[in-house]
Amino acid sequence: MEAAGQQRIVRAEDVAHMGITEVLLHASRVYASYRRLVRALKRERPALAILIDFPDVNFRLATHCKKLGVPVLWFVSPQLWAWKRRRLRWVQQRVDRMLVIFPFEEAFYRARGVDAEFVGHPLAAMGMPVETREEYARKATQISQDHWCWGGGPNDGRPTERSAGLGKVRYELDSGKPWIALLPGSRRSEIHNNLWAMIDAAYEIGSDYEYIVPIAPTITDRNLIAIQYQTGDLYLGKEDAPRVTFVRDARAALFHARAAVVASGTATVQALTVGNPFVVVYRVSGLTYALAKRLVRYPPEISAQPDADGNLPIAMPNLIAGRRIVPELIQSRFTAENLAAALRPLLEDGPERARMIADLIETRAKLGETRERLSGAGDGDPIARVCDAAVELLGASIGRG
Repeated sequence: MEAAGQQRIVRAEDVAHMGITEVLLHASRVYASYRRLVRALKRERPALAILIDFPDVNFRLATHCKKLGVPVLWFVSPQLWAWKRRRLRWVQQRVDRMLVIFPFEEAFYRARGVDAEFVGHPLAAMGMPVETREEYARKATQISQDHWCWGGGPNDGRPTERSAGLGKVRYELDSGKPWIALLPGSRRSEIHNNLWAMIDAAYEIGSDYEYIVPIAPTITDRNLIAIQYQTGDLYLGKEDAPRVTFVRDARAALFHARAAVVASGTATVQALTVGNPFVVVYRVSGLTYALAKRLVRYPPEISAQPDADGNLPIAMPNLIAGRRIVPELIQSRFTAENLAAALRPLLEDGPERARMIADLIETRAKLGETRERLSGAGDGDPIARVCDAAVELLGASIGRG
């Protein structure tokens, strides 16, 4: 959006934190950023507000929009169907149109008096990567260190003397080996909580595979170098170290990987739409987990059964499917041993791998089965539908004015 001319007041990646204790640690910065947004909203008085996800900020911005007479279109629903359902009245009072990306959300909102529409998921509308596995293995990318890999190769995992400036470097993956993608999350706290157990599992599985760690654009090059140092400090010098390469393109990594380990969140939908088998993991602070377990409750629109430990599913592919199609290792169950055990059957050609691939294909179809596409009225492109809805709402607002 910035490349298209958006004036960015606040960087979302600077205020994106997950969990209760994690947010409290950064509360002062988050609040200062929020005040800048409010001042900009009052100064500019836009003709339309398009709010995307980010409920803790956007609900409050919607209040100011309402006071200023600015219509609100909300794209990517807050997960009120999971918890904080009392906020539904805020949606009813402050949001003119709710455009949702999961099929069960439309029924949930419409049953509660909200003008909602399932537009499909943008990731489901994306094509698959066109570059071959061999091309990806030799892919060059612009990064701020000589190599983002360690273990099992000539690089020792540390930034080199040539890391002072940006430069083109190659992944140099071994295309003769199968790859496993490790997606620890898009926030620094998630990487800290999830990555090390993923790499421990890589030791369990062994060096017959190469391991690719896609790093989200919310992680700056400077932060990535720090992660690289910490990874090296923890693992370099161990025997039979698996080769781990940090990359920037998650979709291509998932596409070319034999299987993946994915932290719960949007990346699980990315993995679902690509279609290779994966295991979902997640870990947060003990307080965050205890509160979430008590608070999360699903409505009748979502078919979700607890596991043997009483935990409801949290991975979006399982909620979309209405049953558990991918394994979930959450909190204390997320160990290297458990992860390796869950991943091994998905690496071999066998019934578990075949069944998961079939389940992912079936579930992916649900992300694109919008009324528009099913009726033949359009190609069902989610972003195009959001744009159309914005123009409709903007036209109605101008007409009233």
